Amino acid sequence: MKKPLVIVESPTKVRTLKKYLGKDYKVEATVGHIMDLPPKKLGIDVDRNFSPTYQVIPGKQKVVSTLRKAAEGSDEVYLAPDPDREGEAIAWHTSEVLKKNGRTFHRVLFHELTKNAVLKAMENPTALDKNKYDAQQVRRILDRLVGYQVSPLLWRKVKGGLSAGRVQSVAVRIICERERAIQAFEPEEYWSITASMKKGDAPAFSGRLVKKDGARFSIPNGQTADAVEKELSKASFVVGGVKEKTVRKNPQAPYTTSKMQQDAIRRLRFTAKKTMTVAQQLYEGVEIGGEPEGLITYMRTDSTRVSTEAANEALEYVEKTFGPEYRPKAPRRYSNKKKVQDAHEAIRPTSVSNTPEKVAPFLTKDQLSLYTLIWKRFVASQMNPALVDQTQATIHAGPYQLAASGSRVRFEGFQVLDKDETEPKKEETLPPLAKGDKLFCERLEKKQHFTQPPPRFSEATLVKELEENGIGRPSTYATILSTIQEKRYVELVKGYFRPSELGFIVNDLLTSTFGDIFDVDFTAQMENQLDQVESAQADPNGVLEGFYQSFKKDLEQAEEKMVSAKGVGLPTELACPRCGKPLHIKVGKNGPFLACSGYPECRFTRNYVRDEKGRLQIEQTPEEEPTDEVCEKCGRPMVLKKGRYGPFYACTGYPECKNTRSQRTGVSTGVACPEPRCEGELVEKRSKRGKVFYGCNKYPQCTYATWDKPVAKACPQCEGPFLLEKTSKKTGPFLLCPKKECGYREPLGE
Repeated sequence: MKKPLVIVESPTKVRTLKKYLGKDYKVEATVGHIMDLPPKKLGIDVDRNFSPTYQVIPGKQKVVSTLRKAAEGSDEVYLAPDPDREGEAIAWHTSEVLKKNGRTFHRVLFHELTKNAVLKAMENPTALDKNKYDAQQVRRILDRLVGYQVSPLLWRKVKGGLSAGRVQSVAVRIICERERAIQAFEPEEYWSITASMKKGDAPAFSGRLVKKDGARFSIPNGQTADAVEKELSKASFVVGGVKEKTVRKNPQAPYTTSKMQQDAIRRLRFTAKKTMTVAQQLYEGVEIGGEPEGLITYMRTDSTRVSTEAANEALEYVEKTFGPEYRPKAPRRYSNKKKVQDAHEAIRPTSVSNTPEKVAPFLTKDQLSLYTLIWKRFVASQMNPALVDQTQATIHAGPYQLAASGSRVRFEGFQVLDKDETEPKKEETLPPLAKGDKLFCERLEKKQHFTQPPPRFSEATLVKELEENGIGRPSTYATILSTIQEKRYVELVKGYFRPSELGFIVNDLLTSTFGDIFDVDFTAQMENQLDQVESAQADPNGVLEGFYQSFKKDLEQAEEKMVSAKGVGLPTELACPRCGKPLHIKVGKNGPFLACSGYPECRFTRNYVRDEKGRLQIEQTPEEEPTDEVCEKCGRPMVLKKGRYGPFYACTGYPECKNTRSQRTGVSTGVACPEPRCEGELVEKRSKRGKVFYGCNKYPQCTYATWDKPVAKACPQCEGPFLLEKTSKKTGPFLLCPKKECGYREPLGE
């Protein structure tokens, strides 16, 4: 009997599927993509409808051979890579590799790796999805056109090894623009006044000053705050009105990929990449009681839809565990945002009965943390809302009006299960208040504040920004965040992204020479067009042609107009301290630096830093520090430099004046330098490795040095000016004349 062949994407799934399908099927894995565009050339014929040339990925020949061997004797092949665009491309390429007369290919979509779901999917296979494959291929071609034609431009203009990406460069742009907004921000002062008030013996509560004479009121400075505080201290506090209402706080929808990443970053301190890695493990299957089982549905989705069966299972669990008052009458439905791909459900547990407590013994710490987050979010999404009683009171004090608010949870609802501990603490409870009640003001507290700049992006907020702007797709966020850090365009400092100087330079060059390609809105429109290709609403070649016509013009202009950071450099507002000509930013093998535009006549170069406003400043490094010393030959200032043998002074008039002299540092030995015609003295110094030695303070004019400590005592035998302190394991410390022909020696201390 001929066995059908089932081909999945990940080898982790093989064992799981073999258990579910039994001995009637063969199961193999592609281990990711098996074919791609060639690595060392463009691989796209732009003159022939952007025809791509695919080849087996280097190193994947063995996998392909294994697949061909496994397919021998199989008339039916079930292609079951992941149910997304990349999975569709893998399925398509696998069918191309295994194509044979009489062989039939079926597409199988496993949205969850449970036995029932797998068997059901196998009973209902579909055909390969040409539209979905076209969407993936268009995306791949777009990325190749940009990456393989813009990156070499950066190699020539900036530095070898750099890369540009259609989406990654937009992410860098978003971070750079936020940093510049922070640098341009000017804080404004304002003050707040809060009153602590009491009604009778009830606990005190606070109210915030909000109005004066019925209009919104702000306090711009401390002088005004003092005056207001003085008026309030004399005023009577009376309740002007009270409003009470009950607010329904609804649970959030089950996780999409983006929301899962954001919460895992914020609540679990995971990275986006780690989140996706752990989610993949939970999806592909974990050993539960000796049997592999997929614990969550497919983890790359931007849909909030869930199946009726899953929702009903959650409802039954809620009623049984928390009581009927926590269960809605019908499953809760959540609407998707516009333009969302709805091929997959939201991320949810494959079975609510697999509670975190039940599966904990079989999971790693990270797996359990993420699974708990997913499980609670889904179950809570099928619970009744929380009910919160809110009270808002208005208090009059002379011409001023204060606002006080309080809240009390009447019914916990879904929050009994899924309460975000990272959220700010709730408001205080107000005592019973009624209009006309007189209050006693215990104290007034005024505080100075300053408006804050827009915050830098964390991994969570950058993912949110990319999602809201339509940049990339759920499957790409983690890769984008990893790539821009690996290329050193941005740095993650204390959990927040900052552009590196290289990131600023590359971003400025790309955005100034490429009109639309690296624009946020344009990139979002391209993502929409890919969605239209997948839904057969747009022609793949039409999308590519429209993109390439604009891109080709920008590329030609960039070749000609993009400033070379290697050669001319980027102009700055700084003047060369030697010749007065403008300084330019250049990029060398060790990174960006400042160089005089007067090169080669002036060879001034220096590292630089930026202040909090982004302004350039010449870095005063230990290699060259300003001093009060004056050159005795030409009268110019001298700077302190570090040389091979330690610090020394150098004239700023170089190369016209090449005067240098040693820095008088270290502990003086009181011993004159023994070199003829040298007027220096020997001082204690340290080598680059920290070892103590003794050298002339007239370095570099005089290079005399010794490892032994000079002692200011004349040699009694040859009358030499000093002795050296040495140590012997046999005799201990002793003094020795430095003249070999003398050889005088005496124990130290005699």
